[in-house]
Amino acid sequence: MKKIIVACLALTLMFNCNKNEFTIKGIAKGFTDGTVIQLETIDENGKPIIKNKATVKNETFTMKGQVMYPEVGFLKFDDSGSNLTFMLENSDITVDLIKENLMVSKVTGSATQDDMDRFQSGFRVIIDSSRRVAMQYRKIDFRTKSKERDSLAKLISAYGEQIIEHPLNFVKENNNSYFSLNLIGLQANKPKFNVKGFVEAYNNLNPSLKENLRAKSIKKTLDSLYTEYKKTEHLEIGRVAPNFEAPTQDGSLLSLNAVKGKVTLIHFWAAWSLPSREENPNIARIYSKYHDQGLEIISVSLDGISNQENPKAAWLEAIETDQLIWNNVSYLNNAEDPIIKLYNLNGIPSVYILDKDGKIVAKDLRNYTLQSKVEELLKD
Repeated sequence: MKKIIVACLALTLMFNCNKNEFTIKGIAKGFTDGTVIQLETIDENGKPIIKNKATVKNETFTMKGQVMYPEVGFLKFDDSGSNLTFMLENSDITVDLIKENLMVSKVTGSATQDDMDRFQSGFRVIIDSSRRVAMQYRKIDFRTKSKERDSLAKLISAYGEQIIEHPLNFVKENNNSYFSLNLIGLQANKPKFNVKGFVEAYNNLNPSLKENLRAKSIKKTLDSLYTEYKKTEHLEIGRVAPNFEAPTQDGSLLSLNAVKGKVTLIHFWAAWSLPSREENPNIARIYSKYHDQGLEIISVSLDGISNQENPKAAWLEAIETDQLIWNNVSYLNNAEDPIIKLYNLNGIPSVYILDKDGKIVAKDLRNYTLQSKVEELLKD
């Protein structure tokens, strides 16, 4: 008996030992009778599972069922694409739907939901602060208040980093939460995923959280991602950027090491890429402003796609049109370019920012966040 009590107390991390099923009581003001609401979860392979369905009657609905452990649930409405994400566990859960904005609907009765709410609340604080600063930034005339504008740009950049780091920080600070376990799984599907950080955070979770199928599935995903990460570990922040050389416009070879400055940008782009061409004026503006202070740029073109009749002509014309007056190199061989493989490039435009020692300090910054980082490094 004592062992049972101890085990139950341990499971109060986020789970109710006295409840072996969930009951969802929904308040659906504004929803018409007959609206079908579908409850889904995600299986260990990341595929949706339909757990239950209910029909709205008199602006209410009820669902019952069972889960083996707290996990992410989704309420979907009449195949409209709209859904509410919440934490589902075996407890009495009340869902008060806000039809106009499902994201602000209120979910109570689930202990793991409280953790999700805390996470989302922290996220909103960062987002709201960032938006306020961005609004101030847009109102300031850079011609008369450049220092104030640059200061706000740094704040915006800092908020951007906080947004990226928030999920991992939450998991680290809440290693006894089933929501943290599920959050790792959700984040693992995102393109910019701190594999090393989340692997460490997963390993630091309370052992009892890692005994279920969902946890084992997440572990499998992390292991796979970590294997891939090791292949590109040389491109991590803090590593010295790998050297390369490639032909310039006149055919002579130029290496990265030969052009490094106090700050160096490795700029990946292509004449055929509209996003690249739209970003080029910003790169040119930053170069014009900071080159005399030690900024150098080497642009690597991905021209040479199959439907380009004359890749070199297109490349040279784009360099002149966009006024890329710095170092330009390209093998004109698109995805087969050895530099592209070395830097594991997945899309353009892309920028690596190097410090005076050639170490990678940031990647893929744009506009004022890129300018802010360049200015910061030049002042060091």
